[in-house]
Amino acid sequence: MKPKSLFLLGNGRFADIYGDAELAAIRALTDVLADRAMSRKEAMENPALLADCEIVFSGWGGPRMDAEFLALAPKLRAVFYGAGSVKKIISDAFWERDIVLTSSWGANAVPVAEFTLAQILFSLKLGWRHMREIRMNAKYNRTLRVPGAYGTTIAVISLGMIGRLVCEYLKPFDVHVIAYDPFAKQSDADALGIRLCSLDACFREAHVVSLHTPWLKETEKMIKGEHFAMMKENATFINTSRGAIVDEASMIAVLQERSDISVVLDVTYPEPPVEGSLLYTLPNVYLTPHIAGSLGNECRRMGQYAIDECRRYLQGEPLHWQVTKELAARMA
Repeated sequence: MKPKSLFLLGNGRFADIYGDAELAAIRALTDVLADRAMSRKEAMENPALLADCEIVFSGWGGPRMDAEFLALAPKLRAVFYGAGSVKKIISDAFWERDIVLTSSWGANAVPVAEFTLAQILFSLKLGWRHMREIRMNAKYNRTLRVPGAYGTTIAVISLGMIGRLVCEYLKPFDVHVIAYDPFAKQSDADALGIRLCSLDACFREAHVVSLHTPWLKETEKMIKGEHFAMMKENATFINTSRGAIVDEASMIAVLQERSDISVVLDVTYPEPPVEGSLLYTLPNVYLTPHIAGSLGNECRRMGQYAIDECRRYLQGEPLHWQVTKELAARMA
């Protein structure tokens, strides 16, 4: 007999993550109790469904699974989260129940790393500076010394899933990759073909610095104005992690003095920036609205990861993306 399952997530994101092919695969693996996404409120108003539910497929907008919620789901034994960070859905009561939890954070890392690679290669051509000078001066400037993607240095800050993927994606290019991660081992660096160094050295040596640090209390404002002041002429800084890791006020102060530096921010703090923020108007700052992560068809990859994990779980195979209490505490 197949286990009974429910989709518990924001209804507006249901079709993004679980399309027709994904729904068919889930129906083949489980007995789906409702063919639509349910919110926490809807699920708790249907206690008979929750009482029978053994497996949850979730994602953005998923319910917080606290003691009150879990009391209505006594048979729940596995949650497959088709998105990244699980912090908004878990609770102490969840961990006490010893429920299996997986996340599709590995799938979400892929488009972030792809976006980062595109930004790095464009930045090595001084693409951003060329664009702003053409817009400001209505003429081409062919005198800029473009570093290009041969023999130049890229710095990756933090070697989590995304940082490692960026390093892997850079392997076909003739660039030197350096990285800062106080928890990385030399064996990690050797496997990636990179050199470990200090945070300061990353900013001093690199033509492009890419930030991939998770947002923790310990990492808030880790990147300061002094780091931007160290950067090479015409260097670029890219942030696709979290805005709170950068001391934006001190960064802005340096950017006002260093017009040669380009800063690409897919994330800010707060997000979006407050009305009147200089981030909107500084000519060397380029904002994108948190688009590096999974969008459009890319979201289906996260649904597929959830399905693959469910299949492994039901077949008694090792899970690839299981989230423990300790791992959840370190996730952005």
